[in-house]
Amino acid sequence: MNDRPAPLDKLSIVVFDRHYDKVHYALVMAAAAAAIDRPVTLFFTMGACHALKQADANGAPAWRAMPLSTEIGANGGDRDDGFATMNVATFEDLLQSCIQLGVTFMVCEMGLRAEGLEGHPLRGDIPLEEGGVVTFLNDTSKDGTVIFV
Repeated sequence: MNDRPAPLDKLSIVVFDRHYDKVHYALVMAAAAAAIDRPVTLFFTMGACHALKQADANGAPAWRAMPLSTEIGANGGDRDDGFATMNVATFEDLLQSCIQLGVTFMVCEMGLRAEGLEGHPLRGDIPLEEGGVVTFLNDTSKDGTVIFV
């Protein structure tokens, strides 16, 4: 007899933190869950919204300028470059995997407003749905789980 609980039917991740390493790991969890056929929603809000901003004038993704939670003065670009040399999935690799695996991307209207990003261009290569907390909660599942990063 198998006493293991049934797998969760959906993973919903609130991506709140403004630090590159935390947003990167939210993408790791989303890609892994989607790879094993779990539906996933990423709900970007507050500081994490900066990861979704359109690239700068030089074409650098906005997440490269995000700070790290563990190292003062370092940024996401430095960490990501290090990941690439170690064959660790980079931010863009994970983002593209999530897109290809059908992860739902939501961005919080309130979070955009609170961060001064309302009306600013966001990345066009990510299928973003704008909505609020009610939209996100309606997307969750009673048999799923919600993680706050």
